[in-house]
Amino acid sequence: MAGFVATVVLSAIMFIKGRMGIMPELDPIQMIGNMVGGGSRTVGWIMHFMIGAVALGLLFAAIFGAAANGFWWRGIIFSISAWLVMMIVLMPMAGAGLFGMHLGLMAPIMTLMMHVIFG
Repeated sequence: MAGFVATVVLSAIMFIKGRMGIMPELDPIQMIGNMVGGGSRTVGWIMHFMIGAVALGLLFAAIFGAAANGFWWRGIIFSISAWLVMMIVLMPMAGAGLFGMHLGLMAPIMTLMMHVIFG
């Protein structure tokens, strides 16, 4: 449940970021859609929720236990680990380069901030 709530919050931030025109070149939903859905934003959103709510939620519970409440720092450490995987594996696969540097220096900084909020 916490993974779902965190994904909803992160999604709201991503939506607001997009509406404000902040770093439009950093569009994780489109990146995911391009990688697995032939460019479909709908597939990108579905996969975003599957990764955040299901995969990361279950992985967090498996590592720290389902009752890890009260230890907010565990969520931040976990989310930074997820960010590192994204930066080292997924960004290059999406064509954005290591740490998303093809999108500029703000890409890794902004995605780190979003992951910490998720955590």
